[in-house]
Amino acid sequence: MSYFSGLHTDRYELTMLDAALRSGMANRRSVFEVFTRSLAGGRRYGVVAGLGRLIEIISSFAFDDSDLKELEQEGVVSSSCLSYLANYRFRGDIDAYAEGELYFPFSPVLTVEASFAEALVLETVVLSVLNHDSAVAAAASRMVQAAKGRSIIEMGSRRTHEEAAVSAARAAYLVGFASTSNLEAARRYGIPSAGTVAHAFILAYPDEASAFQAQIAVQGTGTTLLVDTFDIPQGIRSAVSVAGTDLGAIRIDSGDLFEESWKARSLLDDLGATKTRIVVSGDLDEYRIAALADAPIDAYGVGTKVVTGSGVPTPNFVYKLVAIADADRGEASMKPVAKASLAKSNLGGRKVAYRLFDEQGLAVAEHIDVATSSIPDSARPLQVPVMREGEPVGRFTLEEARAHHRLAMAELPAAALELSPGDPALVLSGPWAPDASANSR
Repeated sequence: MSYFSGLHTDRYELTMLDAALRSGMANRRSVFEVFTRSLAGGRRYGVVAGLGRLIEIISSFAFDDSDLKELEQEGVVSSSCLSYLANYRFRGDIDAYAEGELYFPFSPVLTVEASFAEALVLETVVLSVLNHDSAVAAAASRMVQAAKGRSIIEMGSRRTHEEAAVSAARAAYLVGFASTSNLEAARRYGIPSAGTVAHAFILAYPDEASAFQAQIAVQGTGTTLLVDTFDIPQGIRSAVSVAGTDLGAIRIDSGDLFEESWKARSLLDDLGATKTRIVVSGDLDEYRIAALADAPIDAYGVGTKVVTGSGVPTPNFVYKLVAIADADRGEASMKPVAKASLAKSNLGGRKVAYRLFDEQGLAVAEHIDVATSSIPDSARPLQVPVMREGEPVGRFTLEEARAHHRLAMAELPAAALELSPGDPALVLSGPWAPDASANSR
C-alpha cells in the first residue's frame, strides 16, 4: 500500500489541527491511548484485531494533491494548514497489544507518542480499524470456543460493505475460523477459501440429481453438496446416488439443524456414506453453535452474525490524550492530562500493562500502572513496539497472530469462556486501576 488518503478522517480532526498550528500547540510531544471503558454485551474478554492493517495504513497515511484541493474548495482549513498537510507523514512511535491479544476495560491497547499534530490526525482511522476488526474478532472467538474444535467457515461477505467483508474475514481467521468464502481476503491475506454452490444453482437444473452431476463433474466427489433445496432426505439420497459413498460433505442451510443433522447422519450411514461430513449454516451465532454441540455436525458456516452491522457490538474504543509536553518545562517534561466528565472519565499519564498469573499458570489480573513502574519477572508484558519514528517494527504475520490468540486464550480461567453475560474474566489491579462500575457506560 503506497498511499492511503488522509480524507479517511472526521472534519474536526483537521479543524483542531488548524487551530493547534496557529496557537503553537501542534509541535508539543504528546501521548494518546486507545482503550474501552467496558466490554460490549457483558462479554468476558475482548480481542485486539486489525493492528496489522492499521500499521500499513498509518505508514501510508497522507494527503495528495486531490485531497488538498478538496479541503481547499470546501474551506475546511486555512492555507497554512494545507501546507502542513501537504508534507504530513507520521513520524512518531506506537506501542500496542499484540494482534490476537485479549483486552479488558481500560487496557491501553494502543499508545501513540508523537507531536500533537501528527497524533491528532490519526484518531478516526485508528478507531475505525480497531473498532471494526476487534468487534468481529470478539464475536468470532466466542464462536470458535462454542464450536469446540469443529471447523467454521466465514461467509458473511454479502451482509456488509465490500471492504468490511475482507477485513471481517481476516479478523475471523485470526481467532480461529478455518476459511473464508471471500476470494479477495484469500488473495490479500493468504486465508484458505471455501465455497461450492448456492440454491440458485440447484434451481437452475431440471432436478437435484442433474445439478449434483454438473457440480461433481467440475469439483469431484470430494465436494460439498447442498441438499436442503426441496426435501433433505431425498436430497441426501440423490447426492449419494450421484457421488457415491465417497461424497465429501453435505450442507444443510435450513430447518431444525439439531434434528436434521441427526437424521442426515443416520441416513448417510445407512447409505454407506459413513465418512461424508455434515456442514450446517443459517444465521448461526455462538449461542446456536453451542446448542448444536451434541449434534453430529462436522463444520459450521457463519455469515450474518460475525460481520459488523448485523448485531455484532462495537468495542467502543476511544482515543484519548493522556500526556503532553509542558510548555514551560520543555519536551523532557510530560504532564498527565485526563478527562473528568461524568461516566466518561479516564486516567492521565502513559500506562504500562501486564498480566498476572496464579500458580497453575492461569491469568488472574491485568495490572495497569504508570509507565515508570517495573514489571515483575513472573508477569507477561502486554504492549510491544510496532512503530518507531514512523517506521514499522516487530511486524507479525497473520499466522503468528493466530498463534498468539491461542496462547492468550489458553491462559484464561474456565469461567472466561462462558457465553452468558458476566463480569470481565480478569480483574484490574494496581494504583491506576479504575473503578469500572463508576466509569462504565
